[in-house]
Amino acid sequence: MSPSAPSAPLPPATKRGFAVLRAYLALTKTRIIEQLLVVTVPAMFLAERRAGGGSIPSVWLLVATLLGGAVAAASAHALNCVVDADIDAKMKRTQGRPLATDQVPRSHALVFGLVLGVISAVWLGLTTNWLAAALAVAAIAFYVLVYTLLLKRRTAQNIVWGGAAGCMPVVIGWAAVTGRVDWPALVMFGVIFFWTPPHFWALAMRYRDDYAAAGVPMLPVVAEPVAVSRRIVAYSWTMALWSLLLLPVTSWVYGAVAVICGAWFVVMAHRLHAAVRAGQPARPMRLFHLSNTYLCVLFITVALDAAFGLPVLTWPF
Repeated sequence: MSPSAPSAPLPPATKRGFAVLRAYLALTKTRIIEQLLVVTVPAMFLAERRAGGGSIPSVWLLVATLLGGAVAAASAHALNCVVDADIDAKMKRTQGRPLATDQVPRSHALVFGLVLGVISAVWLGLTTNWLAAALAVAAIAFYVLVYTLLLKRRTAQNIVWGGAAGCMPVVIGWAAVTGRVDWPALVMFGVIFFWTPPHFWALAMRYRDDYAAAGVPMLPVVAEPVAVSRRIVAYSWTMALWSLLLLPVTSWVYGAVAVICGAWFVVMAHRLHAAVRAGQPARPMRLFHLSNTYLCVLFITVALDAAFGLPVLTWPF
């Protein structure tokens, strides 16, 4: 056969199989999972250093925790898609999701999500410890039952409290290494907790009409733009200041990065607020993309700080 000859087309059954596989994979929202895993590894590095076992956890523990955490997140996202199938079909941003387009039956997606949740819990329990497994189950339950079912369609504070589920990977990673939850894990939890509203409200400002059409009371839907940007500024300040609470267990490198990146974030939040107040184009997606960069840089610095064993600053008193 000539090297340039076209390859034979895939049989229809094979094409359908790949389409179904892609649809189930789409239910898990893999891009969000990647972000969750980015914060898990630094938490594990810092936990290992604090536990006195070295600066880097074993490769097996890292792989086991990340795999279990990814499957847990996939479970939560699939179950979220089951509950939100009706509103996903009304929003331009989400109307291509598998349940909104009937690529996957809702009953099948429900079973898929539940099975993933069981697999993640058993895997984490057997390969790390049962505290990490219990925390993963709690995160799934909180995301689906509290955020998706209870808060999302009822209150503009949905993402504030519901966002706590997205903070759990750092606690799960810490527990997988130490078998307990110490205060640095709660500080990292708080960084993500205060980061979530500016991050998500910026996105919701851009897709306000989508949420309004779906009847979801995200803050930009029910509040004036100035009120939204003002709260973004308040949470940005809180997040930046809260991140400094990690100084007693990190080095001056983390301190410098936390101050510089936090100041950068706060300045951009103030610029967004100033543009909204002046009636100018606000461009909230700039802050949204910046928020992703901020979180990655901050937590990568935590990992490098621990991996290189840089001298910690300790308490000044």
